[in-house]
Amino acid sequence: MQLVDHTRLGLAPLRFITCGSVDDGKSTLIGRLLVDSKSVLQDQLAGVQRAGETDLALLTDGLSAEREQGITIDVAYRYFQTPQRKFIIGDTPGHEQYTRNMVTAASTADAAVLLVDALKLDWENPQLTLLPQTRRHALLVQLLRVPSIVFAVNKLDAVADPARAFDNISQALRSFAAQAGITVTALVPVSALKGWGIVQSGAPEGAAWPHYQGPGLLELLEGLPATPSDAHLPLSFAVQWVEKQHDSGVIEQGRRIFWGRVGTGQVSPGQQIRLFPSGHSARVSAVLDAARNPGAVAAGSSAGIILDREVDLSRGDNVLAEAFAGNDSKQLQVTLAWMDEEPLVPGRTYWVLHGHRWVKAKVAHIAHRRNVHTLEQEPAASLAVNEIGSITLQLQEALVTLPFAQSRALGALILVDVSSHKTAGAALVQ
Repeated sequence: MQLVDHTRLGLAPLRFITCGSVDDGKSTLIGRLLVDSKSVLQDQLAGVQRAGETDLALLTDGLSAEREQGITIDVAYRYFQTPQRKFIIGDTPGHEQYTRNMVTAASTADAAVLLVDALKLDWENPQLTLLPQTRRHALLVQLLRVPSIVFAVNKLDAVADPARAFDNISQALRSFAAQAGITVTALVPVSALKGWGIVQSGAPEGAAWPHYQGPGLLELLEGLPATPSDAHLPLSFAVQWVEKQHDSGVIEQGRRIFWGRVGTGQVSPGQQIRLFPSGHSARVSAVLDAARNPGAVAAGSSAGIILDREVDLSRGDNVLAEAFAGNDSKQLQVTLAWMDEEPLVPGRTYWVLHGHRWVKAKVAHIAHRRNVHTLEQEPAASLAVNEIGSITLQLQEALVTLPFAQSRALGALILVDVSSHKTAGAALVQ
């Protein structure tokens, strides 16, 4: 396939996930996209044959347990491109047990394709009820600020009246989205198995299909926006690694370079900055990009910063613009997606990881939980696995944060069990 200069076209690569309930056809959809975009070699296709038929789901389900059980367990990333754009797909699991894997993939996604299996619903009923995991995944991608949310109603080729099924399911999805405050980018009918509605917007002539006038799923994805960086915010930069420079034409020998990723804003030579947690001030004397070329670096890219004087900075510390006005208190109000089998209760202590900084935190208070069925906020004394709630964390040391609604980079953190070291929850700063 001919390579395309996507920078010239003005379209950044799109990073999207497929999500939804168990066996809704997520892996099959990705397999169909890979095959129809000619991103699969013939020997790969030959290796996913079962009983003489091509099992598209095997193109993404690579673990032996996934192939044996016919389920997705871990997130599988695949890459493909069309003449218009490049794509990075995250195939996420639908089982409640693996919700944490779905959250991990969604936290960096530009778009989410949420599949809905028409065969699992009472599609003849205009007042049908959506599956709990469909609702949970939709709420999670909304909480994680995934910019574009596409509902794809799948397996319509297998129902007796596809038009009626699509209309009733679409109405249920729109009602749920309106109630939950979810902005729906598009709602499309598809058959991942047969490829209907994927590359082309409809079905072959003569086949029963909904009266849908919009683009096919692939064309829709080609036009979705990538997530904008936080370059408009004041500078924040978390140190990942400290290097002592020995030979460079850019800086003096023996000076230290602080490497990391620019979280928000832009770093450039001459900037006056302050350091956290020490509170000291300094000036940026030089900036290197990932290729060690001098020049300004914006949010989302890696950089090396050299300061005008020697300061005590180490991994996890922050370089901030003087005008940075984020929260640096020891108390945080967060929205939490709980992922541990052990319930969350007030008084428990966890490790909190924010960027590259680890601090201890105590659960001070649980304000409420969100009922995924009614979407109501309910009083709660604890949070069980896969529940979403609002809590207060009391930190042992202050962190530099912004509300997640302003910055993905500074508004997200995870809770880790202090004894098992398992990821216990994903938290979004309110």
